[in-house]
Amino acid sequence: MAQLAVVEGVLERITYANEENGYTVARVDTGRGSGDLLTVVGSLLGAQAGESLRMEGRWGSHPQYGRQFTVENYTTVLPATIQGIRRYLGSGLVKGIGPVFADRITQHFGVDTLQIIEEEPKRLIEVPGLGPKRTKKIAEAWEEQKAIKEVMLFLQTVEVSTSIAVRIYKKYGDASISVVKNEPYRLAADVWGIGFLTADRIAQSVGIPHDSPERVKAGLQYALSQSSDQGHCFLPEERLIADAVKLLQVDTGLVIECLAELAADDEGVVRETVPGPEDGQPVTAVYLVPFHRAELSLSGQLSRLLRAGEDRLSAFADVDWDKALTWLAGRTGAELAPEQRDAVRLALTSKVAVLTGGPGCGKSFTVRSVVELARAKRAKVVLAAPTGRAAKRLSELTGAEASTVHRLLELKPGGDAAYDRDRPLDADLVVVDEASMLDLLLANKLAKAVAPGAHLLLVGDVDQLPSVGAGEVLRDLLAPGSPVPAVRLTRIFRQAQQSGVVTNAHRINSGVPPITTGLADFFLFAEEDTEEAGRLTVDVAARRIPAKFGLDPRRDVQVLAPMHRGPAGAAALNGLLQQAVTPARPDLPERRFGGRVFRVGDKVTQIRNNYEKGENGVFNGTVGVVTALDPVEQRLTVRTDEDEEVGYDFDELDELAHAYAVTIHRSQGSEYPAVVIPVTTGAWMMLQRNLLYTAVTRAKRLVVLVGSRRALGQAVRTVGAGRRCTALDHRLVMGGGVRL
Repeated sequence: MAQLAVVEGVLERITYANEENGYTVARVDTGRGSGDLLTVVGSLLGAQAGESLRMEGRWGSHPQYGRQFTVENYTTVLPATIQGIRRYLGSGLVKGIGPVFADRITQHFGVDTLQIIEEEPKRLIEVPGLGPKRTKKIAEAWEEQKAIKEVMLFLQTVEVSTSIAVRIYKKYGDASISVVKNEPYRLAADVWGIGFLTADRIAQSVGIPHDSPERVKAGLQYALSQSSDQGHCFLPEERLIADAVKLLQVDTGLVIECLAELAADDEGVVRETVPGPEDGQPVTAVYLVPFHRAELSLSGQLSRLLRAGEDRLSAFADVDWDKALTWLAGRTGAELAPEQRDAVRLALTSKVAVLTGGPGCGKSFTVRSVVELARAKRAKVVLAAPTGRAAKRLSELTGAEASTVHRLLELKPGGDAAYDRDRPLDADLVVVDEASMLDLLLANKLAKAVAPGAHLLLVGDVDQLPSVGAGEVLRDLLAPGSPVPAVRLTRIFRQAQQSGVVTNAHRINSGVPPITTGLADFFLFAEEDTEEAGRLTVDVAARRIPAKFGLDPRRDVQVLAPMHRGPAGAAALNGLLQQAVTPARPDLPERRFGGRVFRVGDKVTQIRNNYEKGENGVFNGTVGVVTALDPVEQRLTVRTDEDEEVGYDFDELDELAHAYAVTIHRSQGSEYPAVVIPVTTGAWMMLQRNLLYTAVTRAKRLVVLVGSRRALGQAVRTVGAGRRCTALDHRLVMGGGVRL
């Protein structure tokens, strides 16, 4: 085989980087003086702009981009010239040093600069403007950079992305390489962004056998974790075994053996016989421990609340309802419909109650009425919703403060709540809107925080998509035989009947195609080609709606896509919408991370729960706008929907995604003046009635569908996936769970 060629040069910029596998396209200055930059491709994990690289690889030619160098491996070479050192330090590589300080430091120390930072960092204080605080910060950043680089060089052989290498280092520090070598499956449990597949790849590269029990147990837990990401609280044992055999490519007997060992371990998995999700026939359910505990705990807590002897709203036990409702009508200026009256009475006389119904049926006015009456009796009312936007809407509706459930419970690092059974909320009535979004774990934390004798009212539309997290809590509470009383509002009020958005939402929910002509607030732009539909979606959201309706494309218009991938998926549309709404400008700072570029003004969303950020954590689905980007401090700031400023170090940017377009699942609990929905045959597998219904009901004023009539018909006809694997309904019918 031909000998590898060697190229040395300064990495000027990274034009593309795949965070999954480290494949990078970059431009390198080889110092020939012509000003031409060389294109290099390959795995450049950990390399950053400004670094001097020594690369081994092969020369080749690309039909479109011309001559390029394919890198097979590289090492970082510290620059030796003053000019190189100045550029290296000024590139933003070391936190705390930007171009200005790079210039001052190199002017003061010359070619010895890097040696000084390495060996005598305290001397940096000699540089004008560098005080002790910044000097210390620079020295720490330099040490961390070196240590991370060592971890990265080790991980390069197994193609682990830069951001994950940084996270491994932040989690384990000096023990990073030892953990990776000796306990690689720990990474999947401990480090966000590392799933079983990445940990497995690392394990194989460090020599852990294919049929190791450690590998099989980690694979079983991964299969259960994957199923919880799809909404299941458990998997039937036979299905779990089959999934694990397929994933791990090992004997069924070994999987059965390892599953038995996991079930014998209190912290592994739990096996229990429960009714199956489809036909109700008994199945052996296998749960991850947290989901089993939460299901038992939630059913037990709801049963205890229902049976509580005391009543913190006892004033309503013998109230004159005709008199109370007449007073209420005078206060609100409107009469309640009969089913609304039933809902108000239920909420104020039952310890736990559910109010459900579609758009335009008066859920909001009913909630306002409940709150007005409770306040009239001097009751302490607490209002919450799963998202910041939904909480704001609830607050505007009732005229009282509302917060997110996370903020209400004051969730702390690790996910524990400040309010629980031992320290309940000081509330007589707790109202939670958009309850279809409550997953099992959050609903359990909430129920535990409701004081005995207090009332809990859950309000939501059960026909929308279930929660992003595991469970189907609202549907389970409404199951036949459930002890939780409920009212379903069905009558569409006359004012709402005039809305094409409301009318079509109910048509879709009934399996009838929406009316797409002759309405002032509901449109279809027909386009059969998926790629063309993607381009048209961007044009409608960024230009046509703002021009016709005077809406702000960033604040008021939201694109909701059925899928993340594909030409009309959220990922591709985000790139196009960013170009249209927040294009690159010479005076606008930006930061590339993986395949994404972040700019001031970008609309972004958090894609994981992070209990360490913000006042009470920042949660999956939180939306905000980038308000600041500091290349020197390597920090980006986001103002969230809850008006909180949250900082992100540049190595944390994989927690953020652009949110000009989001998947319909991610839009739950939010409401927007206008929504644009690409409905294409490219998303065929995802086209389901409750998905389209959820998207349409996110709009306050305007819905524009873009795409294929055939795809629209498929979405309206398809009732949706089968039930999730949960046993909460069964436990409630059987009379609750156990105290946990």
